[in-house]
Amino acid sequence: MYHFPIGVVVESFRKEIHEAIKEASKLGLDGIQMYGTRGDFTPENFTAERRRELLQFAKDNGVKFSAICGDFGHGFMNAESNKIYVERSKRVVDLALDMETNIVTTHIGVVPEDKTCERYKIMQEACYELAQYADSVNAHFAVETGPETSAVLGDFLDSLGSCGVGVNLDPANLVMVTGDDPAAAVHRLKKYIVHTHAKDGVMLKRTNPEYIYQVIPMPEDMAGITAFRETPLGEGSVDFKAYLKALEDIGYRGFLTIEREAGATPADDITLAANYLRKIIKEN
Repeated sequence: MYHFPIGVVVESFRKEIHEAIKEASKLGLDGIQMYGTRGDFTPENFTAERRRELLQFAKDNGVKFSAICGDFGHGFMNAESNKIYVERSKRVVDLALDMETNIVTTHIGVVPEDKTCERYKIMQEACYELAQYADSVNAHFAVETGPETSAVLGDFLDSLGSCGVGVNLDPANLVMVTGDDPAAAVHRLKKYIVHTHAKDGVMLKRTNPEYIYQVIPMPEDMAGITAFRETPLGEGSVDFKAYLKALEDIGYRGFLTIEREAGATPADDITLAANYLRKIIKEN
């Protein structure tokens, strides 16, 4: 039998944080991931006392923090804004450590295939600084997969010479945006994977991921297109049996953290996802 703890992004419940933690506990989940970049839970607003209180509340409900989401929605593609967001990201790492996890997940933007372009160098510099800070406190910035193939992301991470910037492998993002195979991605990125999302979806129309992530303007004849659709687990294009086998093959023992960003009944979809994952784990 596989041995993967199952967690959930608490914001997926679309409830107040304490109620969401109680929901996760009722479902028998092992962990939670929380955004550390929104409202009362940003590093500057989330006081030390309130951090201790929320951590204890989670423990009292039998769950631990699998990771903190440090995504500010900007990525690290702009040298000027990087001066602000690299420092803010470091403070999210400090917050994560207070919540007894050393993993911060984030989007860094779209890594270009052209390693000689200016954006590649800008992203390298920012991620190298993040990696150095993470290494200094035994933590990881985990880049969420999706905007580029695992081959491109793997080459980029190799160039940093550190595992301080690792990977949060989201299989749905790969199949929805790049058409990449999640199981193959696990093997390409194996030395960097510190956290994963359990999410499913389908690609509706193949297009340039840089349009989706608003790096370059979308052509007028493609305006308003829907490039992909997130689905409940088991209803999309992710082969979860192959995906979990790949994670087992590389010796991964971290979280499978359920994320549900769409749909009208998130609690039902999270329950379905947990049961779906448990079935595959039990059968293997």
